[in-house]
Amino acid sequence: MLRFLSVFDSFVHRTLEALCSLLLAAMVGFTIYNVVMRYVFENPPVWGDLLTVLSNIWLMFIALSLTARDNEHIALNLIYEKIPERLSLYVRQFWKLMIILVGLVLIVYGIEVVQGMRGKYWEMWYFEFSAKGIEFKENYMPKKYAVFILPLAGFFTTIGAAICLVKKL
Repeated sequence: MLRFLSVFDSFVHRTLEALCSLLLAAMVGFTIYNVVMRYVFENPPVWGDLLTVLSNIWLMFIALSLTARDNEHIALNLIYEKIPERLSLYVRQFWKLMIILVGLVLIVYGIEVVQGMRGKYWEMWYFEFSAKGIEFKENYMPKKYAVFILPLAGFFTTIGAAICLVKKL
């Protein structure tokens, strides 16, 4: 069972790292494209800033789950070094439980936000693939797609902290 958890954790970790790298590259690419189009061609795209911000938000939330998984979040290591080792272990495990709780809150309220999110981004065209090729629709991208990161990050944060908690036990 522990072997399966380790392999699963390694796979999810590599996938999340790759996704973070992709989002960072996209954020830089969107920014460069936007700046070049604005100052060189004087014709900036309406969607450039939105995609840059959304890439940044998604990157930060996925990085949250990676830091919980890798135990690299902000910690008071000085306090852990000054208290007895056994008490230090209990305090660290308590913080793992708190991170799991934060992940569960993100899941529960994130699902609620996604379900209740109304409106669309007028800058983002909705398209679909058909026999004619890519067709742009008059309907624009729903805002719920942008905030879907909340329950997703909550899930990955909860799973990562739980796996870290089990490994320490």
